[in-house]
Amino acid sequence: MNIAILFSGGKDSVNAIQLAKQKNWNIKYLLSVKPTRTDCYLFHFATVEHTKEIAKILGYNHILVNCDVADPKKEAEIVKEVVAKNPVDAVVLGGIGLQETQLKVIREVLFPLGVEVFASHKDEDHESLVRNMIKEGYEIMITQVASDGMNKWLGKTLTKDNFDELKKDSLKYGFHIGFEGGYADSFVVDGPIFSKRFDVMDSKRVMESEDSGHIIINDYLIKDKKKRLTTIS
Repeated sequence: MNIAILFSGGKDSVNAIQLAKQKNWNIKYLLSVKPTRTDCYLFHFATVEHTKEIAKILGYNHILVNCDVADPKKEAEIVKEVVAKNPVDAVVLGGIGLQETQLKVIREVLFPLGVEVFASHKDEDHESLVRNMIKEGYEIMITQVASDGMNKWLGKTLTKDNFDELKKDSLKYGFHIGFEGGYADSFVVDGPIFSKRFDVMDSKRVMESEDSGHIIINDYLIKDKKKRLTTIS
C-alpha cells in the first residue's frame, strides 16, 4: 500500500512512521503543513518548519506547504491539493483517533479521490504508546501548550523520570495524557529510526496567555549519533 503520512514532526506522526515500517507499507512521502497563524484547526503551528530536516534524517520524500486560513474545510483542501498531484492509496494520521474534526474533514475531501484516511493507532491506549516511545529512546520535546497545568512543560523533553509527573498533572488539570484534542504539541528530535539527531541549540518560549504558548527554535545542529563500540575478547 502506498501511503502519505501527515507529518508534524510530533510524537504521533513519528509513531505512525514506525508503524508503517512494521507493516511494510510504502511511505511515498511525508506531508507537512505549516500554519502562518496560531489558530488553525487541523495543523500544529510550532516547529513544523523544521520537519524538512527530520524528513532528511528519516530518509523520506517530503512536501512542505503553508496554511494561512483557520477553517477546517479550507485547511483540508490544502491536503487534497497535494494528494491530487501526488496520488497515494491512503493518508495516515498519527494518534488514536480522538482528533475527530481532523479525521472527518480530511476524509470528506479525499473521498472523491478514492483515498483512505485513518489514524495509525486507532483505539489503542495512548499512555502506553508514549511510554513505549520513551522506553525505545525517542526524545519528545513539548513545543506548544494550550491547557491549565501545561505551562511548566513547555520546552521540556519527556523522560522515564518525568512522565509520571505529567500523568499526575493530566489527572489534576483534565488534559489528555497524549495531548489529543490540542492540549499540547510535540517535536521528536531523536529516536531509533533516526539516522542522525536534531539538537536544539537555542530556543525561546512565546506565551500568548498564562497557559498557552509555543516554542521557537532559533538554532539547531544535525549531529551524527554516537556508535557503540563492541569489544571482541
